[in-house]
Amino acid sequence: MNMQNKKIAILATHGFEQSELEVPRDMLKTAGATVHIVSPENGSIRGWKDKDWGSDVPVDVALEGAKASDYDAIVLPGGQMNPDLLRINTAALKFIRDFYDQKKVVAAVCHAPWLLIDTGIIKGRRATSYKSIKGDMINAGAKWEDSEVVADQGVVTSRQPSDLQAFSNKVMEEIAEGLHEKRAA
Repeated sequence: MNMQNKKIAILATHGFEQSELEVPRDMLKTAGATVHIVSPENGSIRGWKDKDWGSDVPVDVALEGAKASDYDAIVLPGGQMNPDLLRINTAALKFIRDFYDQKKVVAAVCHAPWLLIDTGIIKGRRATSYKSIKGDMINAGAKWEDSEVVADQGVVTSRQPSDLQAFSNKVMEEIAEGLHEKRAA
């Protein structure tokens, strides 16, 4: 899929699941997109891999200077720590909500749908997540399903690292087809 002239933000902080940042980033870049790692941290952020700290990833854009209007979509990697830290960051929540309000693709995998709960995006939408937050999703009004990837008017969710190929492909499809632009208010 051709992502030339598309610009994607990946919002993350320390403790992101290594593969959930790197696989979508690399697939989007391979398809021709410009991908920026946006973070409230400066310099670099450290991932989590298996049962220990993973590799550092350089931050391209500071959250404080990032604007949703500069991008076509946002990708939210999971892990437990990353979304838990971001969900108490009002600037991060506003950044995510701005994508949704501008009818841009919002994609979250694993525990990152917590961020869709805290922004109010998930209510009334078909979605999936890591199984341990299924109850949180349902309690927030999501129509939860156990599928590798679920897309509902530009809101894309997946369960876990084994779903990343399908997740990344669906994100690119949603961007390319402009399905998010048909989102109801």
